[in-house]
Amino acid sequence: MPSFSRRFSLCLLLAGALAAVSGLAQNQNPAAQNQNPGTPPQAGPPSSAQQGSSSSRVPNLNPTEAPASIPQAPVQLQKSANPGAPALIDPAGPTVSLETSEAMFDIGVALNACGYDKGLDESEPVRKVVRGEVNQATQASAAAQDDRDKLCLFIDQHRLEDPARNLAQYVSLALYLTPPPQLTPSVEEQDMPPDANAVELILPLLRRFADAIHLHLIWVENHAAYEEATSRLHGPLTSMIVSTNYYIKTAASTYSGRRFLVVLEPLLSPEETNARVYGLDYVVVASPKNGQISMDLVRHAYLHYEIEPLLYARENTVDERMLPILKAVQDAPLDVEFKNDIEALVIECMIRAIEARTMDTGVAEVKVPPNLPHSEVGQYEHARGVAMQKEEVIRQQAVNHSMAQGYVLTQYFYTQLKNFEKNPESLNEAIGPMVYGMDISIETHRARETTFDARGEGHVMSPSPQRPPQAKDLDVAELKLMKGDVAGAAELAQKALESHSGDAGQANFILARVDLMKGKIDDAQAAFKDTLTASKDPRMLAWSHIYLGRILDVEEQRDEALVEYKAALTVRDGQPDTKEAAEAGLKQPFALPHREQAPGGDDKDDGGPPPTAPATAPSTTTPNQPHPQ
Repeated sequence: MPSFSRRFSLCLLLAGALAAVSGLAQNQNPAAQNQNPGTPPQAGPPSSAQQGSSSSRVPNLNPTEAPASIPQAPVQLQKSANPGAPALIDPAGPTVSLETSEAMFDIGVALNACGYDKGLDESEPVRKVVRGEVNQATQASAAAQDDRDKLCLFIDQHRLEDPARNLAQYVSLALYLTPPPQLTPSVEEQDMPPDANAVELILPLLRRFADAIHLHLIWVENHAAYEEATSRLHGPLTSMIVSTNYYIKTAASTYSGRRFLVVLEPLLSPEETNARVYGLDYVVVASPKNGQISMDLVRHAYLHYEIEPLLYARENTVDERMLPILKAVQDAPLDVEFKNDIEALVIECMIRAIEARTMDTGVAEVKVPPNLPHSEVGQYEHARGVAMQKEEVIRQQAVNHSMAQGYVLTQYFYTQLKNFEKNPESLNEAIGPMVYGMDISIETHRARETTFDARGEGHVMSPSPQRPPQAKDLDVAELKLMKGDVAGAAELAQKALESHSGDAGQANFILARVDLMKGKIDDAQAAFKDTLTASKDPRMLAWSHIYLGRILDVEEQRDEALVEYKAALTVRDGQPDTKEAAEAGLKQPFALPHREQAPGGDDKDDGGPPPTAPATAPSTTTPNQPHPQ
């Protein structure tokens, strides 16, 4: 049985598993940290990601250039408890990418063939071209016309009153389809988004129609227009990522297990941008207008992608102290999520404050010409001061609008961000003290004194139907574990195993990490081995082998540890951090952190928590750090 210090050190191994597999906390990549901050971004050409799709990688960039003008972008993300990743998500691909999808194209063709005309005149020319070719192919065959009529009958019978929700269910389905001609769900039915399940039976009808009109040939003939649009938008999307990362003082990464994907589909209306969250993956489906997409909405979704893990990793920062703020916004024109979830409200307010601080105000910048006589400097300084005042008025108007909509912490964060901009610390470092240091009584009073608008502004998507509780228990368990609620995570995982209501591999992997946190090394080993038996997820399998190897190294069983590290490499989950961790284990045994003893003390296994953390931490840092920092 390992000593107390070894048990504690093994508990720290959990950090990598949490970050690498659940992806609910942000990792720090040593390679990225050591990269020369002056290295310019390297943009690569678009490359094919898979059959029926094309991708344009937005490269891994350090924030080395000044932020560009960034428009204000109010939007609400549609979230699903679904743990499965969309078909376009490539585990070995870039963190941020711009893609097209033949499956999405086929769904778009079906909708357009059955009366979906919204935004037609504002769409890219390729939309009308495709509609014309589809109509011509349909008219040439009586069988094709019959297949189209059956397809349109299904769409009509499943039409929802809310046009946004009606489109959303088909977009959601398209994201989870294999490429034509199969056009089948890429995950099990229970892992599909709930709204996609509602229209899944359209697929046999769509396959017959696509075959009847030779739809793949129409895709091939028009694919060049899609590639051109993707290439045209790659630069603006990259610029947005750079400027956003510059402001929040972070570097883009390719190792966190989370993906931000923009899918381009010109057959949809430019007015209907879909921002969606599927577990760890953030997806925006957009259609260009005049060659551009709504980059403000894309940026808003990207801010959610960057900021949500920072706050969710700090459970103690947002606590019961803030609940009175929710009571103060019950009469605001907010979506119900923001009236009942203080974390969601805090995140949205912070994002809106960032947008107000970085928005393009339209006020021309006043620059002092070089070599200007000293006597004339005064008038330029005065003009610059006037311009800055105008900018501040416009920014404050944006803040006031958000406050009136019910996002009552926007003013607080707007003020805090002014100080944040002057300091070198990143948002990751500043967010804990920023939120925890809030004077709740002042902000509650401010919220009560706010006059709310009668109507809320439109969102990109409405909240999606939620799965039954049993289908998302393991997702909740992962979130609880990330937040440090070990008992809650274990209860849900054990319940899933006993009731056979969830993924046994994921449940065992959660329990293995719980056991590590509790210092139950033997139980952790058993649970990791159960994970290897029950799971088919490459990442979960690889990291189970890695952590079994590290445990064996600590137990001085080097030969057995080498077997585990080699097994991790054979899984080939495609992630660089997995390969790096396994190869490091093969190169040398995993070393325990150094822990200094108190004078006269000993290293007894007393079962209690350590008085302090070890002086040297393992290679990864725990995401559950106490706050405020």
